[in-house]
Amino acid sequence: MSDTKYWVALSCIKGIGSQKFQMILKHFNSIKNFWHAEGHEVKEVFGMNQKICNTILKYRETINPDEEMDKINSMGVKVLTLNDEDYPCNLKNIYDPPPVLYVKGNLKKQDEISVAIVGSRKATVYGKVIAEKLARELSEYGITIVSGMAIGIDSCAHKGAISGNARTIAVLGTGIDIVYPRRNASLMQKIIEHGAVVTEFPLGTTPLPQNFPARNRIISGLSLGTIVVEASERSGALITADFALQQGREVFAVPGNVTSKYSTGCNRLIKQGAKLVEGVFDVLDELGIVYEKISNEIKDIAENKLNDEEKEILEMISYQSSPVDSIIRHSRFSAGKVKAVLTSLEMKGLIRSLPGSSYIRI
Repeated sequence: MSDTKYWVALSCIKGIGSQKFQMILKHFNSIKNFWHAEGHEVKEVFGMNQKICNTILKYRETINPDEEMDKINSMGVKVLTLNDEDYPCNLKNIYDPPPVLYVKGNLKKQDEISVAIVGSRKATVYGKVIAEKLARELSEYGITIVSGMAIGIDSCAHKGAISGNARTIAVLGTGIDIVYPRRNASLMQKIIEHGAVVTEFPLGTTPLPQNFPARNRIISGLSLGTIVVEASERSGALITADFALQQGREVFAVPGNVTSKYSTGCNRLIKQGAKLVEGVFDVLDELGIVYEKISNEIKDIAENKLNDEEKEILEMISYQSSPVDSIIRHSRFSAGKVKAVLTSLEMKGLIRSLPGSSYIRI
């Protein structure tokens, strides 16, 4: 702990990333030694970069390491540094791992088997349903779901894992004491209960635009692979996919409607070689995760759970939008029977009703 507070203090200084931390460690053997070093010794590390030297010397006079740690401890936040054994293994192995991680909740060894699910904030109903479905089904195989807690696809990914009572990790582009977006306050608490919220940014850091690309490299860095569910041509989710490629991780994409601007990014990724995802097994196969026994159990449960009428109606409902009138018209049942079966399927959590007398498969 005596050294951790100096890592925290140094991380509060803008412009001091993992490469500069490594330079400091190489020269001083510890961050503590650096923090108490004389000005001329600081200049020896950074050579002619007078701007960085002056910034460090200035902030050292205003930052109290003990006070920073007291604030962190009072909020129930844990700190992991690159020197800690509990620092996430997947993340430690990327090119520029964050020197300090602020954590609320718990990171576990099992989180090494993680998959990121990301996508557009302005997601369609189709995209949200697919994100939640993939997250829930992946979590059934013990996979931790990682995302960025943004509205849209990210939120649905976290909710999918939580609905399966599984683990999920949110990576923030703010300080861990800042809830962004504010509407996700209750979701953030549930994520903490089911896993962890993490960030590299010090307390009080606001959601500045430049924070989020940096945040995205942590999302992909924590994960074995990244699934992009919906993304426009300039979506931040594509930045996460780029980081995954640079980090040697798998990239997956869910194909979308070719007329939708929210599918442009995903369809382009597939053209460029990303693994096309139609279902959970596309991801499990690519990552080499054994699932045969579990998948057979799920299949048996699904077959035994539905009667013939329910199975027949369920097959008529897509992952986009299926109007009730269309279902009735293509079925061999009366309108009353169809509506009764739809109610049963919804109660079993297999479909969801939408405005305008339509249903969507989940």
